[in-house]
Amino acid sequence: MSSATKLVLWRHGVTDWNERGIFQGQTDIPLNERGLQQAGAAAQYVAEFSPSAIYCSPMRRAQQTAAALAVLTGLQPCVDNRLAEINVGTWTGRTLADAAGDDPAVMAAVRAGVDYRRSPTGETMTEVGQRAGQCLRELGKAHDGETIVVVSHGGAIRMGIANLLGWPHETATSLSGMPNCAWSVVAERAARWRLETYGCSWGTGRSSGNTEI
Repeated sequence: MSSATKLVLWRHGVTDWNERGIFQGQTDIPLNERGLQQAGAAAQYVAEFSPSAIYCSPMRRAQQTAAALAVLTGLQPCVDNRLAEINVGTWTGRTLADAAGDDPAVMAAVRAGVDYRRSPTGETMTEVGQRAGQCLRELGKAHDGETIVVVSHGGAIRMGIANLLGWPHETATSLSGMPNCAWSVVAERAARWRLETYGCSWGTGRSSGNTEI
């Protein structure tokens, strides 16, 4: 029997904007000092998966997190633009309360659990899931029978998982937000992807997270 293909989906460490609840989207905000410490601590555990490759988002916060694992594994992270966080357009640098103040329909969508576009020029979560899910499928095919680490963002990981498993947005929102530097594992067996673990942390094993984007 061939080995299962495993993807370890690792969220980046915390940034100043994460801590302040500000939409950062695809803005290149770096890890803060606590985020760098998180990446170094979590990398010790992620390295135990013995990955054969590391892929990451083009955002600096993801690349800094991947670099902590690269030091331990000797693997050179490969950047894939499809792993970037959701594009929040004109909401960049603002909070959800700011956005809802401009458009009350935003908060109504949040409360109803339905998908919505992040500003007139941004993406929906479903769109993020489509590009992230396509990337994950291709990486799984390229690394059949191997374990790889994919360093990305809270929203992109959650929706990428949902797309991979064939879940609609409503089901995806039943998953809690992933904490900074937490990881989830999906595995493919018998041509079917399964979620093995979600939101694991080196500190608590499993917990909910803060602002994802």
